[in-house]
Amino acid sequence: MRFVSVRDLRAKSAEILRELPDEGEVVVTSHGKPVALMIPVDEADLERTLDSWRRGRAMLAIVRTQLDSVARGTDKMTMEEIDALIAEVRRERSS
Repeated sequence: MRFVSVRDLRAKSAEILRELPDEGEVVVTSHGKPVALMIPVDEADLERTLDSWRRGRAMLAIVRTQLDSVARGTDKMTMEEIDALIAEVRRERSS
């Protein structure tokens, strides 16, 4: 995996794109922090690649939600408590 800054991407985009299939992944950084991920794709696999990426992103959201639930202690709530909380929020929104 290669890391390139936004500045380098602007200056050397043709070179970076040419080397992308060999690199596998390129992480684009701004001020040292990751902001984008470049991966090689071809026309035949574009839809499959996008679908896989979207599923992976959804799984990451689920894991983050689960970890947040554990951190807050809401992972121990019963269905009755969840239903009561939902009803309370709905009442507040309708008032």
